[in-house]
Amino acid sequence: MASDPLKLDTDVEDQWKRVRGRLRAELGEAAFKTWLRPLSLDGVSGSEVVMRVPSGNMKDWVMSRCGERLHDLWCGENDSLTGITIKVGKTERRQARREVTPIKRDLGMVRHDGGADPAAEADAFAASLDPRFTFENFVVGKTNEFAHAAAQRVADADSVTFNPLFLYGGVGLGKTHLMHAIAWHVRSRKPGRRVLYMSAEKFMYKFIRALRYKDTMAFKDQFRSVDVLMIDDIQFIAGKDSTQEEFFHTFNALVDQNRQVVISGDRSPSDLDGMEERLRSRLGWGLVADIHPADYELRLGILQTKAGQFPDVVVPQRVLEFLAHKITSNVRELEGALNRVLAHAQLVGRPVSLDSAQELLRDLLRAQDRRVTIEEIQKKVAEHFNIRMADMVSARKQRAIARPRQIAMYLAKRLTSRSLPEIGRKFGGRDHTTVMHGVKKVEELMAGDPAFAEDVELLERMLET
Repeated sequence: MASDPLKLDTDVEDQWKRVRGRLRAELGEAAFKTWLRPLSLDGVSGSEVVMRVPSGNMKDWVMSRCGERLHDLWCGENDSLTGITIKVGKTERRQARREVTPIKRDLGMVRHDGGADPAAEADAFAASLDPRFTFENFVVGKTNEFAHAAAQRVADADSVTFNPLFLYGGVGLGKTHLMHAIAWHVRSRKPGRRVLYMSAEKFMYKFIRALRYKDTMAFKDQFRSVDVLMIDDIQFIAGKDSTQEEFFHTFNALVDQNRQVVISGDRSPSDLDGMEERLRSRLGWGLVADIHPADYELRLGILQTKAGQFPDVVVPQRVLEFLAHKITSNVRELEGALNRVLAHAQLVGRPVSLDSAQELLRDLLRAQDRRVTIEEIQKKVAEHFNIRMADMVSARKQRAIARPRQIAMYLAKRLTSRSLPEIGRKFGGRDHTTVMHGVKKVEELMAGDPAFAEDVELLERMLET
């Protein structure tokens, strides 16, 4: 049966303009120009939007970084649409199947006849992972060698040796990299194995959606039929009782079937405040491996490896050593600093020098000099107001608890580079709007109460020294 002809009218073009505008505002100008400006609209075929990009790499980026958001924006503009198809190249409208990737909700892994669709499953698997995050690209040092060895063992094993594997550490230390590496390695060794990776936030979103549409059986089937389940940032479901209950039963079902479970968090299972005791106990059943902040040797090794991927730009050794000494917070910011240096050299055409690197990274280096963590802020504020650290992530709403929590959110916004969603996750998985409200409330109180303002400013000075 022939497919529906492509239709392109003024309404669809106007809808595309609004979708592009929203994506541009959300992703920023740099990402939009590089990846989304080349994305063009072919038209509408039946109930699907057909779009086109010039290369496979660009399609992979769009799918992994904003595929679901693109779907949501289109469906918000036109409620008759059910999906999006992205094609590669500037050829005729009929494309080879390998060039077409449908974006569907809930992974699009099941056909109407109830059987698994291997092509759709492979697309969904690739879309959820970063192709750069492999074992080959992971730099091993003393601070992460145990976690790396544990991840490699799970990826190489033909049977489950310990369950679950729980990786924990601070932001930007490599937990997500190792989880993606496990997934890629497992699928490369045994392509038939079903591997499902997602964040705890997305797990919760899918669970809530299943409840809303009374489709919990399909949800359970999706998560309990995989060979390897990988959930990132498990601390996000702290305090979310219904989601924890569902995850608890999903976890037990998979372990009982001898299926591998891999979890990551920002702290060890025993320290996950807001998590049910029975779930904390099960998360610590298998092997718990922590990742410490990178030492100088590892930071330098990471920079050398990264710089080696750009043979057309010469980065002097003394520049790499300077960055390794100065940027100690996490690997993500370290790589981001080097990316900025490399991009400047490529775009401007000037050689990299220590002076140019210092000037280019002036804001980042200044922030590093007064680096404060959210945990330090929470601890200092809790001590000052004589409350428990656990109160910072609890659901208690008494003013004696809520006000110090809001002050800690305000200070986290001022003294760290963390985004509002990241700050919210550190405070018991709260929504970014809750953080915004807390920050605004503290600002209002400081403006109207000099004594309150002096108290907050004292805390800020104590944290900066």
